[in-house]
Amino acid sequence: MLRLLYDKKVRDALSQVAVVAALLALAWYFVANAAENMTKAGIASGFDFLFRNSGIEVPMHLVPHTAAHDFLNLLLVGVLNTLLASLLGIVFATLLGFVIGIARLSSNWLLAAIAGAYVEFVRNIPLLLFVFFWYFGIIRALPGPRQSLSLFDHVFLNSRGLYLPAPAEWQGFLWVPVALALGVTLAFLIARWAASRQALTGESYPSLAIGLGLTIGLPIIVLLAASVSTPWEVPALRGMNFRGGVVLIPEFVAIFAALVTYTAGFIAEIVRGGILAVTKGQWEAAYALGLTRAQALRLVVVPQAMRVIVPPLTSQYLNLLKNSSFGAAIAYPEIVSVFMGSTLTATGQAIEIIAITLGIYLSLSLAVSAFMNWYNARIALVTR
Repeated sequence: MLRLLYDKKVRDALSQVAVVAALLALAWYFVANAAENMTKAGIASGFDFLFRNSGIEVPMHLVPHTAAHDFLNLLLVGVLNTLLASLLGIVFATLLGFVIGIARLSSNWLLAAIAGAYVEFVRNIPLLLFVFFWYFGIIRALPGPRQSLSLFDHVFLNSRGLYLPAPAEWQGFLWVPVALALGVTLAFLIARWAASRQALTGESYPSLAIGLGLTIGLPIIVLLAASVSTPWEVPALRGMNFRGGVVLIPEFVAIFAALVTYTAGFIAEIVRGGILAVTKGQWEAAYALGLTRAQALRLVVVPQAMRVIVPPLTSQYLNLLKNSSFGAAIAYPEIVSVFMGSTLTATGQAIEIIAITLGIYLSLSLAVSAFMNWYNARIALVTR
C-alpha cells in the first residue's frame, strides 16, 4: 500500500478525489444550512410551488398563459421570451457587426470614419444606458395610438408597441420551416457535389448562389403562398388602442434594439481584427486570379478570417444571451423579470428559484458554446 503512494499517478488521483470530496462536503453544508434556516423561518422548501397557480399575468407570451396557469408555465414563458430576444439579437447583431467591421476597412474615408466612431461610442457606453435610451428616449417618446406612425395602413408604431398584421390561421405557415430545412439540405448536398466536381475537373460551379436561392428563396416562396391563401387580421384603431393582428410590446423592441446595436460594435472589432489577420499575400493572390475586391473578400479573405473570428464571436454570443437579463430593468418579461422577480415575490423560495434560473442560463450558454465549437471545428485550418 505504501509503495502505491510513491506512484505519481496514484498520488494525483487521490488528491483529485480529495478535492472533489471536499467540494461536495462544502456544497452539502451550505444546502443543509440553508434548509435548516428555511425550516426555522417557516419557509417551505422543494419544487412543489412550480405546480401551483401563479396568479400572474404576462403582457407578452409565445405560449398560452393566464393567471390560472402554474409557475412552471410562467417559467416557460420567461425562457421563450429570453430565447426570442437573444436569438434574434444574435442574428441581427452579427449582420450589423459584419457590415460595420468591413466598413471600418473601407477605402472610403467618410464611411470608415463613421464606422470607427460608432464602434468607439458603443464600446465606451454601458449597456444599461443603451436599454434606457431605446426605451425611454425612443420608444416611449413616440406618439400615442391615435397619432401612430403607419406603413401602408397595415403596420403601426406608437408608444404602446409595434402592431403587425397576423394570419387568422397558422396551418399553412407550418410548411415554412419544412421548406427551410429542405433548402438547407439541398444546398449542403449541392455544395458537397460541387466541391468534388471541382477537385476532379477544376471547373467551378455556382453552388453559393444556388445554395442561397434554395435556403432563402424556397422558404420565401412557401411563405408567399401561405400568405396569399390565408386570411389576415389587420390592426385597427378601436377606442383608445389598436385591436387585431399581433403586437410587439415596447419592452421587447427596446431590449432587442439595445442588444443588437450594442453587441454589433464589439462584433465589428472582432471582424476587423479577423480580416486584418489574413496576410496581404492572400489579397494579392486573389487579385492575381482576376477577382474583384468584393469577390476576394467573400471567397478568399473572410473564409480564412472566420478561423480567427469565431472564438471571440462565441464570447459575444454568450454575452448577448446573458445581457438579455437587462430586460428586467424595463420590465420585459424574460427569465429574471418574470420568474426570479415575480415568482420570488409570490412564493419566497429564493434558493430554488435562483438555482433554476442559474441552471437555465448555464444550459443555454453551454448549448451555444457547443454549437459554436462544432462550427469552429468544421472550419478549422488543421483537423485532428
